Amino acid sequence: MRIDRRLIAHFEWQLPILALAIVGLGTVCVYSASREPGMEGLPPLVMRQLTWLAAGCVGMLLAVTFDYRRVDRSAWGIYAVVLLMILAVPFVGRVAGGSRRWIGVGPVSIQPSELMKVGLALILAHIFGRTRAVGLTLWDTVIPLVVMAVPAAAVLAQPDLGTAALLGVLAVTMLALGGVRLRWLLLLGSPGILMAPILWERLKDYQQKRILTFLNPDLDPLGSGYHVIQSKIAVGSGMIWGKGFLQGTQNHLDFLPEQHTDFIFSVFAEEWGFVGACTLLGLYLMLLLRMVVIAARTRDRFGVLLTLAIGAIFFWQVTVNVGMTTGVLPVVGVPLPLFSYGGSSLFSLLIGIGLVMNVSMRRNLF
Repeated sequence: MRIDRRLIAHFEWQLPILALAIVGLGTVCVYSASREPGMEGLPPLVMRQLTWLAAGCVGMLLAVTFDYRRVDRSAWGIYAVVLLMILAVPFVGRVAGGSRRWIGVGPVSIQPSELMKVGLALILAHIFGRTRAVGLTLWDTVIPLVVMAVPAAAVLAQPDLGTAALLGVLAVTMLALGGVRLRWLLLLGSPGILMAPILWERLKDYQQKRILTFLNPDLDPLGSGYHVIQSKIAVGSGMIWGKGFLQGTQNHLDFLPEQHTDFIFSVFAEEWGFVGACTLLGLYLMLLLRMVVIAARTRDRFGVLLTLAIGAIFFWQVTVNVGMTTGVLPVVGVPLPLFSYGGSSLFSLLIGIGLVMNVSMRRNLF
């Protein structure tokens, strides 16, 4: 395969460096969160994360080897495949932690809902890439909302409130970036307010308790409010410089739930303190700003929207995860991107990074 020398000259280095720096910190934190006293060698979770990291890096590099406009032409096919995987979960999926979210493929388990985040970003960029930039009407929102609602409803039934909500927020973000007028967005939001009581009844008991304890954590301090209280203690006890690597008491005394996934930011903040937390958030900020710069320099509408959509995934996941671990937002089970343990999430997000690299490398060639 012949490689255009211009692509090598325009290779996007900053994004993978920033992404791998975040993954590196996350892997160290997963080690701390999963290590047992007296354990020799790497914990199994770390080994799996490194395996998925290797697969994700291969996927990221493969994602830059072709013209990204081919993905635009294949958007509906990619979306359909991922949607079929999600719809198959109730029939062939594996149960873990009380939820059926994973499909077994040989020795590994894949979570299709994580793949759908990038799949939805791709299809929405494809749809809005063919519309005018401003002044879209209410009718222009029908197809985007349908392609979001179908997988979101299936994911919510698993149940996975966090991912379903993230798909909804991503769709609303793309409606705004795609050019839908503000008044139509407000009009679309009004039925959600009217249906709030019905949606509340559809939530599981533990999901309702999470929202109630967000409003008042002391309502059930030893039950549903326990997680938030312990997480805030962990974050606060790290103070400026942190307690040190492997020295986090909230973590190693098992006060923190899901410490290698949803509450991994609490583990990191306790061990590395305010300075470490700001460093991590600074890396995310640089990653997002780099994507904004790439989008601003890209000439075609699909490339711009795809880049911003991938950036929106990172922005909302970081916002929700850090918000819920610090008690600012309700606990909805959203991992910290590239940082929390989770092979499907790591793999799909690295492919998303690869697609943005692809846009960056080819934006000056067409």
